[in-house]
Amino acid sequence: MTEATVRVMFVCLGNICRSPTAHGVFRHMVAEAGLDDRIEIASSGTGDWHIGKPPDQRAASAALKRQIDIDDLRAQQVTADDLRAFDYVLAMDADNLASLQTLYQATADARAEPSLFMRYSTAYRDQSVPDPYFGGEQGFERVLDMIEDASSGLLADIRQRWPDLD
Repeated sequence: MTEATVRVMFVCLGNICRSPTAHGVFRHMVAEAGLDDRIEIASSGTGDWHIGKPPDQRAASAALKRQIDIDDLRAQQVTADDLRAFDYVLAMDADNLASLQTLYQATADARAEPSLFMRYSTAYRDQSVPDPYFGGEQGFERVLDMIEDASSGLLADIRQRWPDLD
């Protein structure tokens, strides 16, 4: 990948369900738009207990049904350096947003203030993406629906903020 123009990070609790799903969905959307050399995408968790692990198999299976492969992703924990490097740091829910805001306030030279990912959604605006980990298969499908909707809005926002991107 050449040097990215825009850097996007998705953040959930453990980085094995929601944020890697968002990472994969948005990566797929960006590639379809022909912008994969201009937009860098990452995902992390606020917690550290899954570092190095692949996405939850149910999340990977649900994504693959939509032709989105996330098996290559590995969990990592968000750091202050991420807040310095990324243009968008997007939380899946209010609890993770609160953790990110605490980190943001302690990071003097942060690039962008963290926000909720669903702010870019049309159908689920400002809602939290529910954690499907303890639920059934339908929870992963709902998460994908929400993430696909917000990803479209995020890509539109990026194109508006960086008109030279295309």
